[in-house]
Amino acid sequence: MEQNLLIYNTLSRRKELFRPLHEGRVGMYVCGPTVYGDAHLGHARPAITFDLLFRYLQHLGYKVRYVRNITDVGHLEHDADEGEDKIAKKARLEQLEPMEVAQYYTNRFHEAMAALNCLPPSIEPHATGHIIEQQQLVQQILDNGYAYESNGSVYFDVEKYDKAYKYGILSGRNLDEVKDASRELDGVGEKRRQADFALWKKAQPEHIMRWPSPWSDGFPGWHCECTAMGRKYLGAHFDIHGGGMDLIFPHHECEIAQAVASQGDQMVHYWMHNNMITIEGKKMGKSYNNFITLPQFFSGQHEKLSQPYSPMTIRFFILQAHYRSTVDFGNDALQAAEKGLARLMEGWKTLKRFAEGQKVKGQPQVEMKQVDELRQNCYDALNDDLNSPIVISHLFDACRIINTLADKKASITAEVAQAFAEVFHTFAFDILGLTEDKGATSKAREEAFGAVVNMLLEQRMQAKAEKNWALSDKIRDDLAALGFEVKDTKDGYAWTLNK
Repeated sequence: MEQNLLIYNTLSRRKELFRPLHEGRVGMYVCGPTVYGDAHLGHARPAITFDLLFRYLQHLGYKVRYVRNITDVGHLEHDADEGEDKIAKKARLEQLEPMEVAQYYTNRFHEAMAALNCLPPSIEPHATGHIIEQQQLVQQILDNGYAYESNGSVYFDVEKYDKAYKYGILSGRNLDEVKDASRELDGVGEKRRQADFALWKKAQPEHIMRWPSPWSDGFPGWHCECTAMGRKYLGAHFDIHGGGMDLIFPHHECEIAQAVASQGDQMVHYWMHNNMITIEGKKMGKSYNNFITLPQFFSGQHEKLSQPYSPMTIRFFILQAHYRSTVDFGNDALQAAEKGLARLMEGWKTLKRFAEGQKVKGQPQVEMKQVDELRQNCYDALNDDLNSPIVISHLFDACRIINTLADKKASITAEVAQAFAEVFHTFAFDILGLTEDKGATSKAREEAFGAVVNMLLEQRMQAKAEKNWALSDKIRDDLAALGFEVKDTKDGYAWTLNK
């Protein structure tokens, strides 16, 4: 299927026509979670963003190898050089094995991703399973003269690399800015310069997670894992590397430096980054202690949540914004997403009835060209840097057509209805990854149900005001026969449904 897909390449800072390095095949690497706690909404965004890209590339006919790592070592508490490993810290506090912590939260992450209907990656490597590959990467950088050993640790020589190549090409920073941004830390005297970052750290006696190496018993720096594992599974040159924009600096900038310093050229063809989820104007994340975990969203058990939200509501909420735009969390926005999703699902159910042969009298008015326009409009939106909100707007336009069929203001042939249903299903379910959210649909029906009861009771109030006792009694008695208990109050009325 020939489609001209434009994607925004963070490295060039412009939209570029996607051309895979290998005919018919795409290699894609996305930074996965650090598994020392439950995934939060900020983790859901890159997962859903790159799930959309994965689905669309497959839809276009590419064979995609999607690699998403699990960080279970080397992600330090304060920065990439100093502090206590987050998983080791949690293991020490809870008196568990570090891998016990990592496995528990890996399982929890997988459960959350399945609930969000994110397809599993082709390969999900763990940092602890690739210590040898990371050591080999460090040795290559040492052999090429862009790293140095100090007291059993190995550091990347940023200044020397900057003179030969250029450090900061992804983030747009120059070395002086990097130096200014690098804070002084106690005990960093073993580094030659403040901006240098750790490739391998000698473990202190109390450090739990450690491996033997030519330099010391220690552990890899955070940045090594993605470079080493990306190259192992996708080769020295691959198509797409993605993640949240908070990873541009320092993580992805350091990845570029490591790759070039070890092999002499760029490893990644396209860099893609999703924007942040914010809450009250600040990035939502564990470092800010303002995050809401996905299990909390699903259960509603958090002080900032007014209700539970289904996984599909969360997915729809994220897809309603372009992946490069900021999304601000709010109950109003989530409730609007819930209603929008219910509307879309109701439209789909109605369309299925027509596609399954429901007859409507009258001349055909919904024509095949309208279906073709819907298909092309959705492709045009996705080909313009995965513009999912525009796809959703076109699906809502389709729902308006469906409603005219439901209201018998238009008609459709079985052939056109089947084509219509196929296009709707392709973009809503196969590519956007939505599923029929029974929870959201049930809630929408419950709200409509309550509105109808209130409307009848308002009519009863009007009948009483006009002393139309017969009508007033009939409405009350008919509702009672259906199981409703109606009570007159000083402010009007109250009702309950006796189940």
